Amino acid sequence: MYSDKIQSILKKKKIDVGDEVEIDSSKGKFSGLLMPRTAGAPDILVLKLQNGYNIGIDSKGTGVRLLKKGETKKHPPISHPSRGEIAILGCGGTIASRVEYKTGAVFPAISADELRAAFPELDTVSTIHSRELFELFSDDMTILHWKKLAEAVGAEIKDGAKGVVVMHGTDTLSYTSAALSFMLQHLPVPVVIVGSQRSSDRPSSDNRINLMNAVFAAKQDFAQVGVCMHAGTSDDVCHLHPGTKVRKMHSSRRDAFKSINSKPLAILDYRANRFEQLLEIRKRGDGGSLKLNTKMSDNVAMVYVHPGIRPELISKLDSYDGIVLIATGLGHIPTNPFNDKLAKPILPAVRQLIASGIPIVVAPQTIYGRLDLNVYTNGRLLKEAGAIGDGADWTPECAYVKLCHVLGQTKDMKKVKEMMEKNIAGEISERSPLD
Repeated sequence: MYSDKIQSILKKKKIDVGDEVEIDSSKGKFSGLLMPRTAGAPDILVLKLQNGYNIGIDSKGTGVRLLKKGETKKHPPISHPSRGEIAILGCGGTIASRVEYKTGAVFPAISADELRAAFPELDTVSTIHSRELFELFSDDMTILHWKKLAEAVGAEIKDGAKGVVVMHGTDTLSYTSAALSFMLQHLPVPVVIVGSQRSSDRPSSDNRINLMNAVFAAKQDFAQVGVCMHAGTSDDVCHLHPGTKVRKMHSSRRDAFKSINSKPLAILDYRANRFEQLLEIRKRGDGGSLKLNTKMSDNVAMVYVHPGIRPELISKLDSYDGIVLIATGLGHIPTNPFNDKLAKPILPAVRQLIASGIPIVVAPQTIYGRLDLNVYTNGRLLKEAGAIGDGADWTPECAYVKLCHVLGQTKDMKKVKEMMEKNIAGEISERSPLD
């Protein structure tokens, strides 16, 4: 709240939060939307400029003039069918939020009406219907959320949706995309996961381009799980990434998501009606009906191997159903084959866990490349101990999710190894691309 003094001045001039005003200060004239004061000195006026950024202006010695009263937007009655062609499911995240300048609050925009209000171009791409599944940060997503999401996608497809778009936070998006890739087999329609790196109140927000292209992608002739995000730093095109090959590679860039050990599935630009296929894609109606399998173990650990890792850390993982070791190089862990007195190998602990019936899967710390446990002694010793992953080029996230999926089907060590080494959803590439 502003101070009583400021509120009195604004009241006399019939100015409310959300109105467009001009402020004449010692630094010059500034015009924009008057925002609520959420923090800081009560005599500082907060103004949202036309470029989208907020500034604070000391009210002392300033003049405030009303330019235009804020308007509450009224949208015409919706004449669309209650169920559009594309289903949009909300799981929280930056992309599902919008800013109400009247209050300064950020809240989910997930109803069909709200989405059309925030993104009026949606109607030029497809009819939609939507519902909110979760309102949470993606870091709070669990395997139980993945199951509910997969069931919701399956229900939409059963009810006739021609495609499904999932709005999701970016932090754990790659885990969810992998989970859906394993739980939704023989998809008859596209399932596109989309996020936003920057919120809707920022002029550099990527939410509009990403969502529009995601809905556009869900109309195309492909039938698998994909992730739609900015391809570059400008607002030209998006990439559609394979659900099991995508990874968040930057904390804040709009083009943070990349396909790892793979090209993107396609280049997207809804404005130019462009769907440029880059890889072989499973098409709609390529055989079979949707097979929904949500059986997953929620008792899998993932450990980042590092110098000085203690053997007792590994030994204490004996209560888990399975373990993913994010290993160095080609798939290495401390093994100490040369009997150095200062080394602390974790290989004996790994052997003990595998012998007790706990599968251990190897994933790479390196971003690109393929695991090869046959090159160096430490890799060969790990392979001889029974670790799984030789030859795989999966991401750590995907290896973790796949082990959760496989252990949901069986606990038999031999069958676990067979299923992990079999390419199920594009997680293991047959060949490594040169680029």
